[in-house]
Amino acid sequence: MTVSARSDRGLTFSAKLHTAANTDPARPVIELRRGGRALAGSYLYEGDGLITGWHSHEVHQIEYALHGVVEVETDAGHYLLPPQQAAWIPAGLEHQAVMNPDVKTVAVMFDAQMIPDTGLRARIIAVSPLIREMMIYALRWPIDRAQSPTEDAGVSDDFFRTMAHLVTEALDHEAPLSLPTSDHPIVAAALAYTKEHLASVTAEDVSRAVAVSERTLRRLFSDTLGLSWRTYLLHARMLRAMALLAAPGQSVQATSSAVGFDNLSSFTRSFTQFCGETPSAYRKRVAGEKA
Repeated sequence: MTVSARSDRGLTFSAKLHTAANTDPARPVIELRRGGRALAGSYLYEGDGLITGWHSHEVHQIEYALHGVVEVETDAGHYLLPPQQAAWIPAGLEHQAVMNPDVKTVAVMFDAQMIPDTGLRARIIAVSPLIREMMIYALRWPIDRAQSPTEDAGVSDDFFRTMAHLVTEALDHEAPLSLPTSDHPIVAAALAYTKEHLASVTAEDVSRAVAVSERTLRRLFSDTLGLSWRTYLLHARMLRAMALLAAPGQSVQATSSAVGFDNLSSFTRSFTQFCGETPSAYRKRVAGEKA
């Protein structure tokens, strides 16, 4: 695994999961500050695919994928980070992250007192160009840094307080880019099977995989999630398409096939209705903003 230039200091989730003090071995509390006193700080992850496992933090976190795909799961929802979107994970919220191969993410953490009363739920928020550049600039102040005698803590604290105000404003305009989860065993299995087979899945396939009738499957989705299986499938396909189109060299045609559309015009119509722009326009915009 490759992490940032500071990898020798162990700033990876996999290392943290073995060293953090915790009360629940299955869902440990990760002490990202490692005993430090910083009000806020950052970390950079880049490298191979990684599933962090379930955990929580003692600090608030906002995570943004500079490139690649990141997925965040909580007990309440499954979130995918397309370009220009970041995941807000409040202190104490149990979650796990899936870092897909070749991902590069930057995260900024805040002491809970800096952004109070955010509610104990994850959110997807829009990342303005200003917040994005501030997140990158924040990498000079790692979250686990020790306070040196020569460091001007006031500079970093003022920087992060300003950023905290911007993040607080962004939280008022969250983006509904998430998929529901369920603790119902049959529904949970159906959700997982659907996500794993987006290119070709049918209701019949899912019903067979979870050993219920299609009628029962439809009823369970309606009763437990408040939406149909077909609606869930469409949303899962659109979120996956957004992630795929953000990858360099990914064509609209290949994306359409990868998420289960045989007809390119049908995919374009569905994507445009979901995202407010065509797949080609979305891909061009994302490529331009990355540049």
